[in-house]
Parts: sequence; C-alpha cells; structure tokens
Amino acid sequence: MDIAAIDAAAARLEGHIRRTPLLHADALDAIAGRRVLVKAECLQETGSFKARGGWSAISALSEETRARGVIAYSSGNHAQGVARAAAKMGAPAVIIMPSDAPAAKIAGTRALGAEVVLYDRGLEDRDAIGAKLAAERGLHLIKPFDDPHVIAGQGTAGLEIAEQAAALGVSEGDVLVCCGGGGFASGIALALEARAPGMRVRPVEPEGFDDVARSLQTGAIQTNTRQTGGLCDAILTPRPGDLTWPILQRLAGPGLVVTDEDALRAMALAFEHLKVVAEPGGAVALAAALFHGDALSGDAVVCTISGGNVDPSVFARALAVA
Repeated sequence: MDIAAIDAAAARLEGHIRRTPLLHADALDAIAGRRVLVKAECLQETGSFKARGGWSAISALSEETRARGVIAYSSGNHAQGVARAAAKMGAPAVIIMPSDAPAAKIAGTRALGAEVVLYDRGLEDRDAIGAKLAAERGLHLIKPFDDPHVIAGQGTAGLEIAEQAAALGVSEGDVLVCCGGGGFASGIALALEARAPGMRVRPVEPEGFDDVARSLQTGAIQTNTRQTGGLCDAILTPRPGDLTWPILQRLAGPGLVVTDEDALRAMALAFEHLKVVAEPGGAVALAAALFHGDALSGDAVVCTISGGNVDPSVFARALAVA
C-alpha cells in the first residue's frame, strides 16, 4: 500500500462521494484548550466514511466479478457503503450483519437493495458464514478493513484532511481517528505520510475494545476479550487487521481510549456546536480531543467524526447526558 493506490482510489471516487467539510467551533476550542478541526464524515454518502472504501473496492473489480455479486460483513456502516456502491454499479450484494446492530443500520442496508443475513456475534463466526456463502454463490468478499482497495478508499479522507488543514494554516499536529480494525486510520496515515508529514494519526477506541492501543503499546497484535456489549458498535472489532497493523505500527502515534460516557458527551457537543449528528463510535475521536487533551500536543488537533448512523434512542441518551 502506498500513496499511488490512494490517488488511484481518489480518481475512481471522483463524483461518487462527497468531499466532506473540516468544521470548527470556538466553543469546542474552549473545552479542548486548543484549536479543534473536525472532519465530518457523518455527512458522507450513507452517513459514514465507509462509502469511500465500498466504492473503491467495487469499482476496482472486473465487470465479470461485479456481475456475480459481492458479499460483506459489517455492523452497518461498511454494509451501507458496499450496498450503495453495489446498487449503483449493478452488482448483487449480500451483507452479513450482527442481529444486535442498530435497527437504523439494518433498515438502511436493506433500503439500498442488499440482501441482509443476520447472525449472533456472540455465538457465530461471521468470517465462516461469509466464506460459506461466498463459496456457494460465487460472491466476491469485501472485508470491512483488511482489503487494500478499502484502505485506499478510506485514505482519500486523508488527502482531503491534508489539503483542508493546510488551507487553514495547520500542517503539524495529531489527527485523531476513530478506530476499529484500522482501515480508516491506516489509510489516513498513508495519505498524511505523503501529503502532510508533519501530521500524525492517533487511533481512538472505546474502553474495553482498545486492541489497537494495546498493540501499539506492546509492539505486537493484541486481541479483545469480548466482541459485544459496547455502545460503539461501529468500531467493535476483535483485533487489528493483518494489512492495517503494519501500517499503524510504522506510522501511528500512541492510541487513545475513551469511555462510552465520553462518546455520548461528544455526540451532544457535536450536535450543539457543529449541528451534526454523530453515532457513538463516530464520536470517540472528538471525545479524545475534548476530554483527553493532556495526551495531546500542539496548538491544533484534527479529529474525525466517522459516522452518524445512530438509533434515535441512543441519540436521545446522548442529549440527556449533556
């Protein structure tokens, strides 16, 4: 993986995804004690950055492979990104989703025309289910983060961050990225290495699911002891990816860990001051910027809001916390 792959993905994505804004609010600066620039991928097509990787991966397939169809597994954001791209390119799509995924994400995936297969993530193995269905139907598997075209697609957000931050006079500092398996963080890290070398990715995870932070600390891949029970459904993964881990190990700074309460407070503040809707997993980077500033350095920080696909009851809970 290198910048050439990300530039190629950007060319394929041109006209098919949004160039999302880098937002700012004085009130958030006051809370954080430094300038906070927010890359609002919650405003992306399908409500998350996953639209980038989904389009990148499917657009890279041959017409023959696309015609046979694609399969993916996801708690909802990768599902919708793949489903949207598949529908627009005429490819059948099967999406394997956990039965406890937010209802809004399941409904959104079905609305995009995909066949949804539900499973129990506490008892069943999504990889095994995906491999079986792919073999039976001749479908091409698009993994949620451990796929070079997916990583390249997510990296296009890093190209935008480098350009947008530079236009605002920011060329150095931490870039806080919501992190599950590491596709978003590793793609952005590769883009910044080439286009904004003074900026460094810092992966952010929820407490109890901090495998990337622990991996970076120990220098070896660590796994989570559980895969369910967390509020931040979009970034609950068992371990860093085989492709994403070497990139993060080489380019990322120390990981950051926030609580579910931090994420809910960040959701409320994003709504109040930026007028955007964030889901819990999409708000962890902003939470780190606002409430864990002692772990950061510099006068400015960039953070992602990676998704905004949240059930109304959870969003109401966030507003109540505020």
